[in-house]
Amino acid sequence: MDKVRIGVIGLGNMGAFHAAYLNSIEGAHLTAVCDVDRARVDRACKDRDIAGFQTYQQLIDSGAVDAVLVATPHFQHGEIARAALAKGLHVLMEKPMAVTIGDARRTIETQGKSPQLKFAMMFQMRTFPMYRKLRELIADGELGEISRVTWLITDWFRTWTYYGSGGWRATWAGEGGGVLLNQCPHNLDLLPWITGLMPGRITAVATIGKTHPIEVEDEVSAILEYPNGAVGHFVTTTGEAPGTNRLEIAGDRGKLVLERGKIVFTRTRKGVREIRETSPEAFASVEAWDIDIPYGTDSREPHTIITQNFVNAILKDQALICPGAEGAKGLEIGNAMLMAGITRAPVNLPLDAGAYEQLLKDLTATYGGRKTVQARPDAVTDITASFKH
Repeated sequence: MDKVRIGVIGLGNMGAFHAAYLNSIEGAHLTAVCDVDRARVDRACKDRDIAGFQTYQQLIDSGAVDAVLVATPHFQHGEIARAALAKGLHVLMEKPMAVTIGDARRTIETQGKSPQLKFAMMFQMRTFPMYRKLRELIADGELGEISRVTWLITDWFRTWTYYGSGGWRATWAGEGGGVLLNQCPHNLDLLPWITGLMPGRITAVATIGKTHPIEVEDEVSAILEYPNGAVGHFVTTTGEAPGTNRLEIAGDRGKLVLERGKIVFTRTRKGVREIRETSPEAFASVEAWDIDIPYGTDSREPHTIITQNFVNAILKDQALICPGAEGAKGLEIGNAMLMAGITRAPVNLPLDAGAYEQLLKDLTATYGGRKTVQARPDAVTDITASFKH
């Protein structure tokens, strides 16, 4: 095989965006598209020699593709991925991997039966040089053992018009969650990817419809406990402006801070533990220096980097930037945050998938239909330019 024939399933904002650039990816060729909206399919196929379908089953069974890029509403991600894998197709999936960790685990199990097939997630923020530099510094031991991770990510401001832009949006039945599932999957993916740590216990406070007339969570504050004794904090909302995006990672050799695109490493001259345990001074001063960390730039469009990597993995067995199974990590953290936040009780990881799916059913029954916001006639709801779902 010298060309990977790719079909795009779902032609909303992101699906249409991917379909537009696919033929510019080396080794890739867009050969099919699919959407329940026939007009979208017709627009995508106009003046192009590609097949158009209205169901994903038709596309998967067509023989026209070697791989699929899934960009449908969240609840369909798992079932489509499993159907494609079972048919012998490679899969690249938009975030999130699924709505529930149980569904994600079923997809991982399906892929495990055909390990020769490539399964990847569209977590393009892993390609950002600043996040790659943080991961590199920690993996190389520059920070020492991590003791605290704090991410204030409250710059996801959204208006009522945004939530009114689709009937499925901000509903349990249509989207499966709010800020954790829609805005924060990239942040939740980056937490374990950058630090190399998964929490073992989470407590949280989550609020449903605090600043918007919706039926899902729009504000969450969580505390994460890690097996090595480290503590994490994750605070997010879609109701605050101007908001903050500040990531702090503290360790035995100082503290890394990423904010406003700048990495500052406050590096201690000696290990914090050594000073804490051996200093004869009751109020010892820890000598440290502020170091601005350069991380370079990458002019390539991040989504295309992931897609090119996916194609290279198929054709050249290149290592995936985000293997599909890793997509479950951030999802599990998000599910646990929501469960802890709603029940106000600590949640242990690995998460009980059955208990979480029951919680989702209960939330749907209790809050379903409480979303009242409607789109304004003059609403501007096209979000393709920012690539934020």
